[in-house]
Amino acid sequence: MYVVLPESGRVHAFGDLKNYQDFLNHGEVTLTRTKIGEGPGGATLVFGITGDDVKGNRPSLGEKALSGQFGGAPEFYGEVLKGNRFYVFGDLKDMKDFLAFGEVPYSFTEIGSGPKGETLVYVMNKDSVKGGKPMNRVERFKSLRVAQKS
Repeated sequence: MYVVLPESGRVHAFGDLKNYQDFLNHGEVTLTRTKIGEGPGGATLVFGITGDDVKGNRPSLGEKALSGQFGGAPEFYGEVLKGNRFYVFGDLKDMKDFLAFGEVPYSFTEIGSGPKGETLVYVMNKDSVKGGKPMNRVERFKSLRVAQKS
């Protein structure tokens, strides 16, 4: 799951990598579903949706995740881009808490190591921090950027 929190105050959420990357590159996506006032703190939620979501008249993966219809997966991976920071998550609950409160309890931070010099914040919780730096998320973040360039 991928979320972008631009200065506009809207919450842009994506359940698929293609829409997320399109938004990062162009600031918009072709298909969206908007829910005014339903985001954290009354923010507007803008979901990037796929043609299959439209054809099937069903919610996107991003909508399911934020509404509680999808509980995450054992290998959950999520990103939130806020300001000049990528927050990288391994737990959907941690991600939803961040969207609601804007803070993370534990993290490993790499200043300036993002694709365009952004800070990378690998978000942890009281259980996961004991395992040290989440190398699986570090590698996944990097591999998604390499795949995007090719």
